[in-house]
Amino acid sequence: MAGKKKKKGKSKEKTPEVQPEAGGRKLSRKEFDRELRKLQVELCHLQEWVKSKGLRIIVVFEGRDAAGKGGVIKRITERVSPRVFRVVALPAPSDRERSQLFIQRYIQHFPAAGEVILFDRSWYNRAGVERVMGFCTDPEYERFLEMCPTFEQDMVESGIILVKYFFDVSREVQEERFKVRMTDPLRHWKLSPMDVESWQRWWHYTGAYHRMLEATDTPWAPWVRVPADDKRRARLNCISHLLSVVPYKEQRFVPPKIGKRLRRPKGVPTELTFRQEVPQIY
Repeated sequence: MAGKKKKKGKSKEKTPEVQPEAGGRKLSRKEFDRELRKLQVELCHLQEWVKSKGLRIIVVFEGRDAAGKGGVIKRITERVSPRVFRVVALPAPSDRERSQLFIQRYIQHFPAAGEVILFDRSWYNRAGVERVMGFCTDPEYERFLEMCPTFEQDMVESGIILVKYFFDVSREVQEERFKVRMTDPLRHWKLSPMDVESWQRWWHYTGAYHRMLEATDTPWAPWVRVPADDKRRARLNCISHLLSVVPYKEQRFVPPKIGKRLRRPKGVPTELTFRQEVPQIY
């Protein structure tokens, strides 16, 4: 109404939640562990659904070095069966593999019914490290970008559920994590000469990733960005999203009847005997 004074105070408009990289509050370890447990319970439900329905799932983890891909994969797999959730992290190709079709060494790890395959780096090495470091020719690179969408469309049409994550971290946070890897003996193995190259060639990788996203972000296999400056939130958000894109229902658990132990047969010793035992230091 005209002439009516507006009341002073907070606006009723909803403001978007502040993301951690924009200054939001970090989750405490207790909060993180509580939420992670809930998600891991759901991953166990998903696992039983995948087994019962014979689903085939591929999850691709790509992104910047030190963005936290391995940490998320660890949290996904630590409470589920390695027979269902399998991690594939391939080394550099051998001479024999270099003579094969580029995609061939990845296809042999594709899931059978009732399996979830987590690719810690994938065929997208060709669009990232191989492009930037000159490990492939220009024709090989262009051919990959041309065929990849069709290849992934064939995967999806064959019944495979394909999910692609890109972990995105800022230059400042990446540098901090590299410095930690240099000083922490438990993380030295995480820092390779190639990681240092990726830090030095930040903008070269940015250009390569930009081209990759333009060519391979499709309706049937879209890229999903995971903001990863805050490791804890990245882990929870990624797992939560994965659970949301794979339809599943909780499978009722029927505890087996344990029954009674059978009696010890005659001649079987009551204790096992060993020649060696680990020293009881702790």
